[in-house]
Formats: sequence, structure tokens, C-alpha cells
Amino acid sequence: MMKHKDEQGFITECRLQIEEKLGWGSSELWHNSVFVELSEHIQEKTHVLLSPTTLKRVWGKVKYDGVPSISTLNTLAQYIGYRNWRDFKNNAAGCPERKKEKKTRARATTVVMSSAFAGIVIISLFSMIKFKKTDPPAIFDFSQVEFSSRPIAEGLPNSVVFDFDLADIDSDSIYIQQYWDPTKTIKIRAGQRQATGIYYYPGYFRSKLLVEGQLVKQHDLYVTSKDWVGTLDYSPVPKYIPAEAFLYGKLSFSQAIMDEISSQASPLGSSYHLVRDFGDISGDNFSLETAVRNVYKDKWAVCQSVRIVILGTKGALIVPFSIPGCVSDLGIMLNDSYLSGKEHDLSAFGADFSEFRDVAIHLRNRQLSVTLDHQQIFEGNYNESIGRFVGIRFRFLGAGEVAYLRVTRADETTVLDTDFNP
Repeated sequence: MMKHKDEQGFITECRLQIEEKLGWGSSELWHNSVFVELSEHIQEKTHVLLSPTTLKRVWGKVKYDGVPSISTLNTLAQYIGYRNWRDFKNNAAGCPERKKEKKTRARATTVVMSSAFAGIVIISLFSMIKFKKTDPPAIFDFSQVEFSSRPIAEGLPNSVVFDFDLADIDSDSIYIQQYWDPTKTIKIRAGQRQATGIYYYPGYFRSKLLVEGQLVKQHDLYVTSKDWVGTLDYSPVPKYIPAEAFLYGKLSFSQAIMDEISSQASPLGSSYHLVRDFGDISGDNFSLETAVRNVYKDKWAVCQSVRIVILGTKGALIVPFSIPGCVSDLGIMLNDSYLSGKEHDLSAFGADFSEFRDVAIHLRNRQLSVTLDHQQIFEGNYNESIGRFVGIRFRFLGAGEVAYLRVTRADETTVLDTDFNP
């Protein structure tokens, strides 16, 4: 039991260091999207995939009585710059023996000082009881609160103005929770009427106004790309590549961009994005057909990682691929359902992606089917709808190409059919 408690102390310290590294605001305000993005951040740096569910267990968002596996702890330690969990415990949080030594000295000091201060403490407590009443918890009237937002410009990056009226609410815990990005979690002071945030990627975001951790108002915010946008996914600010620089009868970056990617000493991802109003198309009932390949496999990109991300108004789906030897690092996200390659056999998602591979994704009533080169490789389902279909991303570790894209409704009418001619 004592060993278990010591380990929990180290885990708490590790969480605090990760939160400090991220700067994403209080983890008490983190929601599911934050853990999805953290999962991607950890995978990009350590090449190990920890599922959002695993991370939520570590942060106590999901009830779990045990301690994380050593592989999980090693990965978290590596994410913040240590060789492994043992190295973290020895150097970051201090060895248990040194902690016990400090506790012993602290106890001795407490015994000596306690008698000297005992009288003062008793007198102070008596004074507080006699002359001061405890303030009751604050009760707020949220009925008059107003909250809205408006993009400042078109294109990316895009700043957004949040307008709100807090109706005389006086609290030091007021936040606008935009999304996972640190610039999208904004602390608001009492009396403030406006705030701004910046969005670096297109998408469909749900903005929330919270007071004392309580959701007061929320609304949806749509940041579109209008046309295809390419990015080199530097952190925290990506580099934007205009459509005319990668539309060559396929989505394909120029040699100059490829040279920039290959010159990087650490992993760099790249993406193609299309986020716009496709009309009233259910994200749970449509089909997508495409052909993709990864064109950079040197150094840190040996796995030829490819991810197809389907964006909805209420959630997202991520279908990943890699060479066969790297499938352990894959993870399929079906909105509220997540399958990790560490815990499931995802070998069917492994193939040589140095050549174009045909991929089809079919969705019918939250049932997903994936085919690779016209052979079905996966079936799965999820519970919570992703809402309307609003966009797609192709993400590569290194760089990749997309030969064509077709999107059709469940009744087989065409939504998008392109071979990417400019």
C-alpha cells in the first residue's frame, strides 16, 4: 500500500510537469478533445500512442483504482524529457529515500515549533469564531448572461472576437473554453466584455463560457478554409502553403517544401485541409474514396504514417495507416470509441505506403467500414453522432500525396469529386 501511495505521488508530479509544459490552463477544465490532442502530441514526440482514455485515467477523469502500466509511465516521462519512468523519479521528483529524509526533518521542526505557536493559534481561532462569520458560497444568476463570437477575417490563421455580458457576476474563476490550444482557453476578469482568440487550423469548434467550473453558455464556431489549405505542422504556429503551390493534378508539395521537411532534425508533420459548408450531410451516413501515399520515409518518418481525419459538427473520426512494422503505434478514433494498437490487432492497417493505396471509408448509422485496395480490413461502430460532415484532413508524418477524392451521400449522390486539377 505504501509503495502504491508513493507511486501516486510521482504520477501527480508528472501530471503537473506536463500541464506546465503544455500551458493549456487548468486540467480541471480539460474535456475529451484536449485528451485527443494530447494523445497526438505525445505520439509525435515519443512515437508511442497513448489513447485519450488512458490519459483520462492518469488525470483522474475516468475512475480507475490501479496505477498506469510501466509502458504508459515511461512514455509520459519521455514526453517531458526523461529517459524513462525511473529516470523521472530519480531526478525530477526526488528519490523516495530522500523524500523520507525530508519528512523526518520536517517532523522534528514541527515538534519544536508547534509548542511556540500553539497559544497564538488558539487565540487566533477564538478571535475568528467570535468576530468573523464564514462567507456563504456565491450564488449566481446566469439567466441574463450573453455570449457570442465572430471571426475577424477569412482564411487562416483567423482571430475571433468573443462578446459577452456577465450580468454583474463577480468571480475570479471565469473562462472561455475554446478548444485544446492554450490560446483557446481564456481567463476572464469580472466586468470584462470582450476577449479574442486565434485559430491556426480550420474546424468546427464549440465555445463554452464557464463560471466556477459551471457551464453557463455555449455556441458553435465555424472556421472554414474555403478551399484546400496545406500546412507544415510546426508548433505552435504552422506554416501555410497556398493551394496553387500543391495542386498538381493531385495534392503534392513542391520539391522546395520537401527539402524543408527533410532538413528538420526532429519529426515534422504536414497536412492538407478542406473545411467548408457541404450542406446537410450526415457525418454518420456517407462514403469517402481516395488514394494516398507517404513520400518521405527517412530518419524519423520511417513508419510512413498516414491519417485520414473526418470532421463533424459534434466530433471526429481518425483512420490511420503505416508500414506493417509500426502498427503497434496506431490508434483508431471513432468519436467516442478508441482502439489502440497496443491493445488490439491493427495489422490490417499496415502496408507499404510508398506507392498509392486506394482507401474507402463507408459510414452507415454510426457503423464504419474501411477497405484498403478494395479489400475490407475493418468494421467498427460508435455511439455518439459526429453531427454533420464539415471537412477532411489528410495528415502525414513527413509528407504525402493524395491522388483523388470522392465523397457521396448514403443515397450515392455526389458531394465532392475531384482529381485536384487547379
